[in-house]
Amino acid sequence: MTSPVRPPDAGQDPLEEISRNYRPISTHLAITPPVSVVIPAMNEAENLPYVFKTLPDWIHEVVLVDGNSTDDTVAVARELWPDVKVVRQLGKGKGDALITGFAACTGDIIVMVDADGSADGQEIVSYVSALVSGADFAKGSRFANGGGTDDMTPIRKLGNHVLCSVVNAKFGARYTDLCYGYNAFWRHCLDEIELDCTGFEVETLMNIRVVKAGLKVQEIPSHEYLRIHGASNLRAVRDGIRVLKVILTERSGRGRRGARRAAARGLPFRKGQGEVS
Repeated sequence: MTSPVRPPDAGQDPLEEISRNYRPISTHLAITPPVSVVIPAMNEAENLPYVFKTLPDWIHEVVLVDGNSTDDTVAVARELWPDVKVVRQLGKGKGDALITGFAACTGDIIVMVDADGSADGQEIVSYVSALVSGADFAKGSRFANGGGTDDMTPIRKLGNHVLCSVVNAKFGARYTDLCYGYNAFWRHCLDEIELDCTGFEVETLMNIRVVKAGLKVQEIPSHEYLRIHGASNLRAVRDGIRVLKVILTERSGRGRRGARRAAARGLPFRKGQGEVS
């Protein structure tokens, strides 16, 4: 038995009804999944105007994770994006901030964007397009064809290349970039990668664990611009050593086992803690 198709109400445009369920993001693409953008920030009040002005207006929400800023970071964010969700970070480090922000997201797609003005928010459409086309994880790359960087010293470039080559060799990845923080993924990926680090090595950990989990990764060419104001907390040698430790730990298999043991003890690896306002 077939059900009759109910005709639209008089005066109701069926295309208008359909369009209400979709979010147009370009002239040739519309999506239904809500997109959350996570921005970890500490004393970035001067840079936020540059960050927010490039964010597309079709995104579902902006989650700003404030690392106990002493400037007007939170006030500026609220002025620029009145509906911004502000989460106060209780721990320390970029990894901790991202885990905290991810837990506060309500969107199906999560995009990571730095607060220093180095990322162009208009590129988000490329990341989202890759995800709705079948990828699980859209990984930004400054060294893929069409990408670039204005903000890497020769020593950092060399270190990134060496570490990237090690990850490719040890885990069967085919990355062209490793230590880059502009990425996007489906929210369900968080259940597969069990994040459990606090520092800048978080991007490397994510990149390794998505490969180990068998998730589909697509690299997105991205251009990294110079930080506009202030100085970065990144330290090439110190953080390079932390990245190398992550690689060695994941290669030995201790990383995921440690995360599972901690989860069994009730430690919040996949769900960051913070105060939302």
